[in-house]
Amino acid sequence: MRFDYHIRYRDRFPLFRNPLERGLYLGLLALLCVVPFAATPFILGEMSYVFILCIASLGLMTLAGFTGQVSLGHAAFVAIGAYAQAWFLGKGLPLAMSLPAAAGVSALAGLLVGIPAIRISGLYLAMVTLAFSIIVEQVIGRWSSVTGGFTGLPVPDARLLGLDLGKPLPFYFFCLGVLVLVILALRNLLRSGLGRGFIGVRESEAASYALGISVDRVKATAFALSAGITGLAGAVLAHHLKYLTPDGFTLLLSLELVLMVVIGGLGSLRGAVLGAILISMLPAAISRAKTFLPESVAKQFGMEIFTFGLVLALFVLFEPTGLNGRWLKVRAFLESFPLYRKDTFKRNKRYMKSERYR
Repeated sequence: MRFDYHIRYRDRFPLFRNPLERGLYLGLLALLCVVPFAATPFILGEMSYVFILCIASLGLMTLAGFTGQVSLGHAAFVAIGAYAQAWFLGKGLPLAMSLPAAAGVSALAGLLVGIPAIRISGLYLAMVTLAFSIIVEQVIGRWSSVTGGFTGLPVPDARLLGLDLGKPLPFYFFCLGVLVLVILALRNLLRSGLGRGFIGVRESEAASYALGISVDRVKATAFALSAGITGLAGAVLAHHLKYLTPDGFTLLLSLELVLMVVIGGLGSLRGAVLGAILISMLPAAISRAKTFLPESVAKQFGMEIFTFGLVLALFVLFEPTGLNGRWLKVRAFLESFPLYRKDTFKRNKRYMKSERYR
C-alpha cells in the first residue's frame, strides 16, 4: 500500500507522483520507440494520426478542461495551422521555422476570437466559436489564390535533420516527439502561476477576481494557447494528409475533439490522450462491426455519428469523470487493496456560494 504525504509546498507540483510512476511512463515511451520497427507502414500511419489527434485534444483541453471555456469550433484552428504550414513551406521556409510560424498564426487567430469572446461564456461562447469555424471553412474554400479553394492545396515535402518526413518511420517519430514536447510543456505550465490561474477561472470567476487574478487576461491567454497547440496539430496533420481540402476540417472534426476531452475526462492531460485514442479507434471498430450487423442496419447513413453520440451518453450517465476518472479509481483500488472501499468515490453534490455571481 502506498500513501503520498505532502510535507513541503512544492510536493504538490512534481512531474511524477513517485519513482514508480516515472518508471512506468518512461517504459511506455521506450515501448512506443520500439514498436514501429515491428509494425507495418499502415500501422505506423494510423499511430501517427492518433498522436496528431492527441495534440489537438490537448489543445482543446487547455481551453475547455482547464479554463472551463466551451468551444465548438476548434476545427478552424486545425485548418489554419495546416494551411499556414503548407503556405510557409511553399515559400521555402524550413520545417523548423514553419511549424512555430503556423502555430503562431493559429494562436493569433485564437487571440482575435478570444478577446471579444471573454465577455460571454457557456452556450453563447459555443455559438461564437461555431460561427467562427463556419466562417473559416468558407474563407478557405473561396480564397483560391492562397488555399487553392475547393480544388485543394498540395503540401510540399519536408525534411528534418536529413530525414524525409514523407516516409512512415521518420514521420512516426516526428509525431511522437511533438506530442511528448507538448505534454511536457503543458504539464510544466499547469504548475506555474498562469496554469493555476486557468484552473481558478474554471472553478469560479468571482473567487478569481477576489484573489486578484485578471480573469480577462487569463481567458484571452487560454484561447491563444489552445489555438496555438491545435494549430500545431494541424501543421503536423498537413504532412499526414499531403493534400488539403476544406472537407477535412468540418464541424464533425470539432465535435470529435469535444468528444475526446469529455470522454477522456475534463481537466486532465492523461484524459485528453486517452479520449483521443478511443475516438480515433472508433471508426475502425465501427467498420469492423458492420460485417456482423444485418445489411439493412449496416448500410444506414450516419452510423458513425450515432455511435459517437451513444458513447458520449453512456459516459455522461455512468462515468462523468471520463476515462481518466476510471483510471484513478483503478489506481486507488490497486494502491489501497485490500482496504479499498466503494464509498470512497461516491459522487456527492457540491455547491459554492460564489457561483451565483459568475
